[in-house]
Amino acid sequence: MEIKGRFEHFNFNVLNLEKSLEFYDKALGLKEARRKVAQDGSFILVYLTDGVTGFSLELTWIRDRKEPYNLGDNEIHICLRVPGDYDETRKYHKEMGCVCYENTDMGLYFINDPDGYWIEVLPLK
Repeated sequence: MEIKGRFEHFNFNVLNLEKSLEFYDKALGLKEARRKVAQDGSFILVYLTDGVTGFSLELTWIRDRKEPYNLGDNEIHICLRVPGDYDETRKYHKEMGCVCYENTDMGLYFINDPDGYWIEVLPLK
């Protein structure tokens, strides 16, 4: 049997859902596509879309979680390509205070979200 999987979504658990939604909208233009709320209110899943691809970022909020998530030493990240003037986008992210790593030799940089997850930002071209 040959299976041909397709990417659907990636998940980040978040401590403050509203703060995360605001960040992803402001920093990357990602918008809420759909939401699932547990009947007992114990969790909320919000799927963010770029409006172009079929891929989504799932943000999971768990009601009883009070302490920040320990991301450990696992260097996982997602990557988004941004249209327009890449230097202006980097400047905007620096003004937001969310640039956490730059590699000018490779022509890339990373931003981090309110929970500390890293997002690689590359130009669209």
